[in-house]
Amino acid sequence: MTSIQSTLGEEEGIAEELAAGQREISIAEFFEKNKHMLGFDSGARGLVTAVKEAVDNALDATEEAGVLPDIYVEITEVGDYYRLVIEDNGPGITKEQLPKVFGKLLYGSRFHTREQNRGQQGIGISAAVLYSQLTSGQPARITSRPKGQPEAQYFELIIDTDTNEPEIKADEETSWDRPHGTRIELEMEANMRARSQLHDYIKHTAVVNPHARIELREPGLDEPLKFERATDQLPAETSEIRPHPHGVELGTLIKMLEATDSYSISGFLQGEFTRVGKKTADSLVSNFRDRHFGREIAWRPPAAHEDADLEAAVADAVSNKGAAATDTFASRVAETVGNHTRITHAELVGIVETIAEEVATDTGKTFGETVRANAIAAAWTEITAYGDAEDAADDETRDHLTDDLHAVIEDATSTRKDDATVRAVAEALARRLANGGDDRFRFTRADLEREIADAASFVIDQRDVSFGETARENVADALWSLMETVPDDPPNVDAVAGNRDAAAELLEAMRETDILAPPTDCLAPITDELVEAGLRKEFDADFYAAATRDAEVHGGDPFIVEAGIAYGGEIPADGSVEVMRFANRVPLVYQRGACATTDVVKSIGWRNYGLDQPGGSGLPSGPAVIMVHVASTNVPFTSESKDALANIPEIEDEIELAIREAARELKSFLNKRRSMQKRREKQDVLGRILPEMADKVAEVTGRQRPDIDGALARIMNNVSVEREIDGDEEVSVTLRVENHSDTNESLEITDIVSAEPTDPSDGTVVDMDGEWFLQWRPDVPAGKEATVTYTVADDADFDVSVDGVEAEKLTVNA
Repeated sequence: MTSIQSTLGEEEGIAEELAAGQREISIAEFFEKNKHMLGFDSGARGLVTAVKEAVDNALDATEEAGVLPDIYVEITEVGDYYRLVIEDNGPGITKEQLPKVFGKLLYGSRFHTREQNRGQQGIGISAAVLYSQLTSGQPARITSRPKGQPEAQYFELIIDTDTNEPEIKADEETSWDRPHGTRIELEMEANMRARSQLHDYIKHTAVVNPHARIELREPGLDEPLKFERATDQLPAETSEIRPHPHGVELGTLIKMLEATDSYSISGFLQGEFTRVGKKTADSLVSNFRDRHFGREIAWRPPAAHEDADLEAAVADAVSNKGAAATDTFASRVAETVGNHTRITHAELVGIVETIAEEVATDTGKTFGETVRANAIAAAWTEITAYGDAEDAADDETRDHLTDDLHAVIEDATSTRKDDATVRAVAEALARRLANGGDDRFRFTRADLEREIADAASFVIDQRDVSFGETARENVADALWSLMETVPDDPPNVDAVAGNRDAAAELLEAMRETDILAPPTDCLAPITDELVEAGLRKEFDADFYAAATRDAEVHGGDPFIVEAGIAYGGEIPADGSVEVMRFANRVPLVYQRGACATTDVVKSIGWRNYGLDQPGGSGLPSGPAVIMVHVASTNVPFTSESKDALANIPEIEDEIELAIREAARELKSFLNKRRSMQKRREKQDVLGRILPEMADKVAEVTGRQRPDIDGALARIMNNVSVEREIDGDEEVSVTLRVENHSDTNESLEITDIVSAEPTDPSDGTVVDMDGEWFLQWRPDVPAGKEATVTYTVADDADFDVSVDGVEAEKLTVNA
């Protein structure tokens, strides 16, 4: 029975008819029908995405121009639509470029550069223009004034989705009160249901861009939201870099090999990659040789074999050179080879060729190519003499290979392996090495491991003994360390580009060679100091910590991960912690559950760091904010809308390490706070009991009530500061510091005195409007005391303060 599918296309002309309906699709036309892919899937989210794209562009533009950003965002209702206005004080856009920047998708200057930028694809702001015209039918209105221009340029435009080109509705000069900058005005079908996400985006942008001033006006706000800058320090300027060898993929490497002007692999590596100089290139090429040609096994020279006579074998291989020259040549080869602990075929070739030239000079006898080849073959036969006992009588069999391998395997394996097993494996391996590959004993690491595994399996089957994976790996490591990189010239670039296996070998060598981390001048991390400053600016907390990791590589692109934590204070304690996600200083507002950052936060055991985590996994609970920033020359997002980071293992590892680094500081803070809480509770109890005991002792003994402050300090292992006054008209004041704790303490003591003091000991005195500030900074070892003194009139008033020690560990009686 004939299927329906088998009859399709039998009708004459069907292929031509189908072909007639096929045509190229414009990128603008594609996104016109798939605007959800860009984050414009609803009116609420579309408004937030449009704000995000415009603000990101404004921040990039101002920073590139070296200007501290002042960004104004205004949202107003216009009938059934919303009007969005974003202004910045950036460098402006030229008249020629402005229509393409706003009216052409996939148009920009950053896609091909390996340099950190918020925008990467050239889609964002033009997608907002496209969404605006689709939902409102209105063109985008753009005003831009480049710095130094007397007038601004005003455009109205839409995007022709059939051609992905701007269609200009208005083009004229206009006056604008800003000396330079850009303003875009869009009308769109939208709503304010995502108000909280919009506010989060603006607030989080202020946190991660502490150098920016941002103002937001929107319907329903009595006062605009203003976020002042916390620093006048612009992000570090970035420089474009080349890809790093550790992150390149095979297809990209082949493409680079095909496009390069370099002839040699060494030149290609140095010219196309960052952190690859001559020395690193040589190491990479050596590792490539190991994978492409294999290494040569270095064997013990004949001196180790009693039944070998290398000199005689070489002499027999030389003919028609005269006895004297032949003997000299053979003895020198034997002597030089014998001076080696181990020798490879390539090394033997070099020895024979060098000695042939020397003897020819001394004797006048020429040792040509044929003679040298014969001598090399004869010497190598003596070095690697192997005879299989199954094929020859015992008294005629020489098996140097087995003897050599036996010693290597014996050293590499456990002492629990009996000698018979080791010998059997050595014999089986010698047989395989002698019969496999060429007579130079060249093997790649993979080939070597396979030969060892096959030899071990053969012995296990024959003798019912154990020779497992660990023993095999140890033997492979030992033999590989005795093998030498071959001197053969590596294939040129064209040969590697045309051979996928060779390109894969080069890629493996690149990935496994130690190479310096990529330079970070292509990145502009916030830095841990400014991460903490941003958190302090926007969150009233008790504790802040931040960490910035060193640069790592993914896909040839360097990246840096930073993390910050704010805890306590005014941060809400109910529910899960707030997770703030950033990429290249841009807040990621949507798709939290699909983001690698969220996955990492959930995977950490937060109970170890003092936060509640119901069920032992998932987001922790408590009054905390966790922020993570990934800075990269190419951030791997899950989609074109740039809402979530993809689950890249290298990036996830760095996110976890950065978070844990900050979390360790949080753990120390919480442990210390709990310790201080226990001290406070203990002091409260003693503070109630000791006075009653002092009163009772005074009542029973009839003596003066004892001073309990010193006793309390000793019981609590506190640092105590007591004042002693001695004298009449002019008094000597002593502040005695006793450290009853088990740690050294550095204090800052300030005594404010109402009369001018004299003779202060090792301190500073400052007169401020009739009050004198005396300050000392004594270091007091555990169990020791220190004193500071001065003289003052007897009617002076005192007011002492002590810093540098927690209040719970301090007792002041002064």
